[in-house]
Amino acid sequence: MTDLELLQQGRHYDPFRFLGLHFDGDRGNLRTWSPPAKSIEAVFPSGKTYALTQLDPSGLFEATGIEQEENASAYLLRITYQDGNVQDIRDPYSFWPVLSDFDLSLIKIGEQHQLHKKLGANVIEHQGVKGVSFAVWAPNAERVSVVGNFNGWNGLQNPMRTLGESGIWEIFLPFIGHGEYYKFEIRSREGHVFLKSDPLAKFSEMRPGTASIVYDLTQFSWTDSGWVQNRQEDTRKDPISIYEVHLGSWMVGENGEFINYRQLADKLADYVLDLGYTHVELLPINEHPFDGSWGYQVTGYFAPTSRFGTPDDFKHFMNHMHEKGIGVIIDWVPGHFPKDAHSLGRFDGTPIYEYADPRKGEHLDWGTYIFDYGRTEVVNFLLSSALFWIEEYHVDGLRVDAVASILYLDFSRPHDAWIPNIYGGNENLEAIHFLKRLNELTHQYHPGILTMAEESSAFAGVSRPVYAGGLGFDYKWGMGWMNDSLAYFEKESVYRKFEHHKISFFMVYAYHENYVLPISHDEVVHGKKSLLDKMPGDKWQKHANHRAFLAYMWTMPGKKLLFQGQEFGQWQEWSEARSLDWNLTEYPEHKGTQLLIRDLNHLYRHQKALHTSDCIPGGFQWINVSDSDNSVFSYIRKDLDSDDQVIVVANFTPVERSGYRIGVPAAGAYRELLNSDAEVYGGSNRGNLGLVYSQDQPYNGFHDSLEIMIPALGVIILKKED
Repeated sequence: MTDLELLQQGRHYDPFRFLGLHFDGDRGNLRTWSPPAKSIEAVFPSGKTYALTQLDPSGLFEATGIEQEENASAYLLRITYQDGNVQDIRDPYSFWPVLSDFDLSLIKIGEQHQLHKKLGANVIEHQGVKGVSFAVWAPNAERVSVVGNFNGWNGLQNPMRTLGESGIWEIFLPFIGHGEYYKFEIRSREGHVFLKSDPLAKFSEMRPGTASIVYDLTQFSWTDSGWVQNRQEDTRKDPISIYEVHLGSWMVGENGEFINYRQLADKLADYVLDLGYTHVELLPINEHPFDGSWGYQVTGYFAPTSRFGTPDDFKHFMNHMHEKGIGVIIDWVPGHFPKDAHSLGRFDGTPIYEYADPRKGEHLDWGTYIFDYGRTEVVNFLLSSALFWIEEYHVDGLRVDAVASILYLDFSRPHDAWIPNIYGGNENLEAIHFLKRLNELTHQYHPGILTMAEESSAFAGVSRPVYAGGLGFDYKWGMGWMNDSLAYFEKESVYRKFEHHKISFFMVYAYHENYVLPISHDEVVHGKKSLLDKMPGDKWQKHANHRAFLAYMWTMPGKKLLFQGQEFGQWQEWSEARSLDWNLTEYPEHKGTQLLIRDLNHLYRHQKALHTSDCIPGGFQWINVSDSDNSVFSYIRKDLDSDDQVIVVANFTPVERSGYRIGVPAAGAYRELLNSDAEVYGGSNRGNLGLVYSQDQPYNGFHDSLEIMIPALGVIILKKED
């Protein structure tokens, strides 16, 4: 088959071999392929011009006998189109490859950790000309073209070249720039032709559109260098209180429309700052086609979703949050990706991003594909994505979604629908290596970055360093604590004495990992009810239970995470399709819960005993863990570097406990730092009048004790006066 026939049929894998300027001795031939052209003239740097002859009406033009001259490859093509318009452009087929052999080798071995600067669409200057470099990995394609408005979305016009055996296709287009819409048109070896969005697109069209958009990421000026440089490498002794947010439903415009990242930054930063949180965590802000996936079915691993604005708008969001002293963690989803036709699935007609065997390559529950963690190029893609968000958008942490689904080959599969590893086990050894490498690289390049795992199994060492045999995450979500605590609180109080162990059991393993205690979006959807509505009893008891739960959560060892709306007692289940019910904050009970969260965060941040031992054994001591009949728990939180201690007493029944005795570690006056039943929180204002004095009466194994009032469904926090 001739070169012309290959071009005509859209099957040419190396059009640069045939098109462009080629010399044989002192004279050269210039061929160009422009189906919409009527006539073409070549203008060389010396001023010489050559008229190109149309060799074929399909769009092939040629000029022969071209003389050698200095910088001859910088010729212009003066194209006259069928409608009479004339345009001078540099010939895309006159440029050398942008990617070097060294670039290709780094990509091949998986050590190109800034993949977004090599693949995708990048606004650059190449051979003295400004334009856009396009490159995409499609190792099994017969032909790849870049298409867009600039060529009428005609895949025959700008076929790309393949670079050796790398599987990468490349072209530099000198006549376009920032803001262009584009896709890759791929012809599979079976002859199927289809369009794909760019896997490394920096920006994407607003859904339901799926085009990628060329975006120059170098335009924004950051002012948060002080924040980034001051991030702590070891945060285990620091207070970390996280407000989990879904940007599309936290707050919406007057007509239900999405709010821009810049407006969200102003509103969210002020709100979070007022309530005393240290961080926000964003449900995935990667581009995704389906609102109902909440962002967890990602199609753009390098693109912030266009629902809320541009990449620069999101940079403003990050910069503003940092200026306000608030860290930002983003959900990052390397466990699976959707099957949407424009996305990564069967990208070049074959499974290159996913495992080929559906027993490894498909999630049955979610209807999605699983990344091939054994393929170097795929792992490089994922690692580069993780580093990209830290480097380009200055995010402070990554919360990795559904880690158990990554770790286990038999995750949510029937016994006969999975493939054991080489040792016969159910662990995905390739995925384990990937997760370790993820944590090694993120911490190597960016000391002080946080990585958190949503991991629901008993896999050992999730938050242990890689060098110590662990996966290397900084923190693991305490799913066991969450499940047991919610199961306990959902019980009618009369039955709680039979479930006493669900509260006490956490301290058996609380220091096996560095835990975040999460009440996340997953717990307030799909019929599970909001946190407030989970609570049993009448309206008063629901609110009191809700406040008691929050106070208990904030005083247990572990960093804190609470999903939006639960801080003021949202009644409805969360839905991504509507805003939070902000009007509830006008009612005393809801406003009171909001104030409780503010005070809990204040105490948590300023009382060392409540945070320095979150992840360090020895900072927690039960006073009485055996009073199941009364459903009362009492315990001490300690700062191991000082004598700082606080005492927590929790009554999880609607019966007031007057004259209740607990042992204390030292004699003196104990001040009531917080009482979840205070009137200002919407409670009954029953407590200890601010101060209670110890008695020289041994109790609970201590020499001294207090006789206190514990309000019904209330938690009190006490501290000995100096």
